[in-house]
Amino acid sequence: MMKNNILVHLALVLLLLSGIIEAQHEPHWWGNRNTIVHLFEWKWTDIARECEEFLAPRGFAGVQVSPVAENVVISGRPWWERYQPISYKLVTRSGNEAEFADMVRRCNVVGVRIYVDVLLNHMSGSHEGTVQGTGGSVANPNTKDFPAVPYGEIDFHPSCEIYDWNDRFQIQNCELVSLKDLDQSSEWVRERLVEFLDHLIQLGVAGFRVDAAKHMPAEDLKIIYDRVRDLNIAHGFPRNARPFIYQEVIDHGHETVDKYEYSPLGAVTEFRFSEEIGGAFRGYNQLKWLRNWGPEWSFLPSEHAFVFVDNHDNQRDGGNVLTYKNAKQYKMATAFALAYPYGITRVMSSFDFQDRDQAPPADENEQILSPQFDADGACVNGWVCEHRWRQIYNMVGFKNAVRGTEVSNWWDNDDNQIAFCRGNRGFIAFNGNGWDLKERLHTCLPAGVYCDVISGALVNGKCTSKTVVVDEWGYADIDLRADEFDGVLALHVNAKL
Repeated sequence: MMKNNILVHLALVLLLLSGIIEAQHEPHWWGNRNTIVHLFEWKWTDIARECEEFLAPRGFAGVQVSPVAENVVISGRPWWERYQPISYKLVTRSGNEAEFADMVRRCNVVGVRIYVDVLLNHMSGSHEGTVQGTGGSVANPNTKDFPAVPYGEIDFHPSCEIYDWNDRFQIQNCELVSLKDLDQSSEWVRERLVEFLDHLIQLGVAGFRVDAAKHMPAEDLKIIYDRVRDLNIAHGFPRNARPFIYQEVIDHGHETVDKYEYSPLGAVTEFRFSEEIGGAFRGYNQLKWLRNWGPEWSFLPSEHAFVFVDNHDNQRDGGNVLTYKNAKQYKMATAFALAYPYGITRVMSSFDFQDRDQAPPADENEQILSPQFDADGACVNGWVCEHRWRQIYNMVGFKNAVRGTEVSNWWDNDDNQIAFCRGNRGFIAFNGNGWDLKERLHTCLPAGVYCDVISGALVNGKCTSKTVVVDEWGYADIDLRADEFDGVLALHVNAKL
C-alpha cells in the first residue's frame, strides 16, 4: 500500500511538472493573431508607438525586443555590445526602465505581447581594465568582477575556451567568444537570474527568448524556469499563466548538445528551417518537395519549433539563409513560412548593414535614430523594416485569416511552381520557375472576386492591384508571370471584394 501511495504521488508530481512545462510553450496571443516580429535594436519609445499605430492594426501578435540589461559600452557601438551585460539594470541604448515599462504597458493594451531577449548564460567578454556600462555601472570582466549585480569570480565557471564542439563539457562550461560563463548550478546565480526575469514579468512581458541556451545544461534551466513567477494579471494575462519561453539552440543535425534536450522546457529555435527554406527559394531544391514541410525534414514537432527565415545572427553569416538583400526570394520564403502551418513564426525587422559588426542607425552622439517613413510607410533612414513591406504584413493578415486550418489541395508542376489551400479560408501560389504559371486551380474559396494581397491590398472595398475570380466550384484562373515583381499570389476570405 505504501509503495502504491508513493507511485501515485510521483505520478501527480510528474503531471504537475508536465503542466508547467507545456504552459511555457504558450505565447499568450490575442484572438487569431499568431506572428511575432523582431524589432531589432529599436528604442522602447518607438516600439510603443509602432504597437499602437502599425502592429496592432495589422494583426501582429507580439514583438521580440533586443536585450534590456545594462551592457558594456564598446567603441563603434556594434550591435553585439547588447549581448555583453554588466548588470541587470534596465538601461540600454533603447531606453531606461520607465520607458521600457511604458512600452510594455502600451503594447499590451493593444494586444501586442512583448518577449525579451535575455542573457542567462554569461556576462561581458574580456576587456582591458575597468569598463563602463550603459547605465553608469562599472565592472572588470577580466577579473569577473561585476559589482552592480553583484557577481564575483566564484559565480562563474573557470575560464576555458571552446575548441571542441563535440565536447559537452566545453560547450556548457567554457566561454563562448570570451563571454564570462556564469555557473547556473550556483544558488546565488539562480537567485539573481530569477530576480531579473521576475522583474520583467512584473512589468508585463509575456515571455523570453533565452540566448545561448545550448551553453547551459537543460536541468539547470529547468530549475530557473520553474522558479519564475506567473505572468502579471494586471497586464491582461489569465491567472496562473506561465511565461512563454523560446530557447536559442543552434542545431544543424548530429550535435552533441541537441535541440531535443530543450524542447520539453519551452519552444526551441529551429535553425534548419532557415537553411532549408533559404536553399529552396534560392533554387537549390525544388519547391515541390515543400509539400511535407516540417518534422519530415528532421525539424522539431510544430508545437516546439520557433521558426524564422532569418534572424539577427544568421542574416550576417551568408550561406543558404535569405535576407532582405535577396528581396524577391526573401518575400517568397517569408510568404511560404507564413502560409504553411508549421511552427511559431517570427519575422525579422532589420537595419541595413554593410559589415557584420555595423551599429544600428545613430546620430553623431551615438544615439539610436528613430525610424522614419515615406509616404507608403516604408522605412527610409537606415532601417529596413521588413515587417512594413506590404507583401509581408499582408501575409501576416493571411496567416491570421487561415488560423486553425490545414493544408489541402496541394498542386505543383513537378518543379518550382506550387499552390495550396488553407481550408476554405485561403489560397496561395508560388512561381519559382523562369516561365509563367498559368493554370486553372482549385482555390477552395467561396465564389467571388478576391484581391491578391501580394501585388496589392483591399483598401476601402477596392483592390489596388490584381484580382482573381473564383467560380461556384472554387476554381480560378491563376496567372503568375515569371517577370512579375513578386513570385507569389495570395487570396483569403478577408480580402474578398
